Amino acid sequence: MILDNYTSVWETEEHADLRAMARDFMASELTPHQERFAENHEVDRELWNKAGDNGLLLVSIPEEYGGGGADFSHEAAILYEQGLAGDDSWGYSIHSTIVAHYIVAYGTEEQKQRWLPKLASGEMVAAIAMTEPTTGSDLQAIRTTGTPDGDDLLINGSKTFITNGSQANLIVIVARTNEQPGGKGVSLVVAETDGLEGFARGRVLDKLGAHGQDTRELSFTDMRVPAANIIGGAAGDGQGFRQLMQQLPQERLAVAITAVGQAETAVRQTIEYTKERKLFGQTVMDFQNTKFTLAECATEVLATKTFIDYCIAEHDKGNLTTEQASAAKYWATDVQNSVLDRCLQLWGGYGFMMEYPIARMYAGARVQQIYAGTNEVMKELIARGF
Repeated sequence: MILDNYTSVWETEEHADLRAMARDFMASELTPHQERFAENHEVDRELWNKAGDNGLLLVSIPEEYGGGGADFSHEAAILYEQGLAGDDSWGYSIHSTIVAHYIVAYGTEEQKQRWLPKLASGEMVAAIAMTEPTTGSDLQAIRTTGTPDGDDLLINGSKTFITNGSQANLIVIVARTNEQPGGKGVSLVVAETDGLEGFARGRVLDKLGAHGQDTRELSFTDMRVPAANIIGGAAGDGQGFRQLMQQLPQERLAVAITAVGQAETAVRQTIEYTKERKLFGQTVMDFQNTKFTLAECATEVLATKTFIDYCIAEHDKGNLTTEQASAAKYWATDVQNSVLDRCLQLWGGYGFMMEYPIARMYAGARVQQIYAGTNEVMKELIARGF
């Protein structure tokens, strides 16, 4: 099969060992529990502690802060294995690939020492609160405010579609903290929410897919947070929009990695199924339409893998552009949805049953074209570089 014996350009023996460890972890801690996670609308809280104990959290954060001291390609290895596991319940990328990197890139030394070791161990679970009920991709239009009050900020506002919203106790909030217009007034404020007055978790959102992911609404009512919790301290006031724009390419690349991983596992599972399923005295694989469909899907996945691997290598060298990250995100998620749709068709009626991974992956894939910036926004960003 053309997807076999493929080695990423950045993959070393160390990466292979990490992937094997991540694969074993997901096979024991994620895959067997998918239906229960979906019923509970969240993974087990202990999953985070177990991941920390196995060294799977914050692998690309310096060791002095409790991380693995590796580069983004090691993060990519774990993300790819999560995609291959067909999992969209565990909000790993939000915690490890996104939030931790805001802190390590822009936080003060005290902030790094205070928060990162707890994220690396799984003692704290992280979320980032960007989207509001009336504000999606236009982050300059946010309404959540952080009003100075002595040494504190009073946070007021609401957020929605927040991954890890049920379990997170460290939340990076995108808030307007000064009177400057547009993005100049935006800061990233960290709230440690255990016992925090004015903080409330809203309803668990009833989504089309990714039912095992704890996606919630959050609200803040005169929620008092130290002004020193602005990422970067006083120097970080009003720098949030710039920080977001600099880190969003990594978030979009992370989405692309899980997308191609899920597309690959869909092809592999469908090949296995169609070789076993009998129809009119032969297997479903014996039909030319099945062969052609899976040949197309496997080829598209292989082509997408090579593109994403190129982007990972460029990102590790510090060369990945916003346009390239946007292209990776839109292309990989479009391929993911297209491949899953065609593979599901080959499962017949069983493809429509949520007890089968193909159905869960199909339903969960749709949001990949929406979050981290819709694919239409990605194309707009690509075109700005023309």
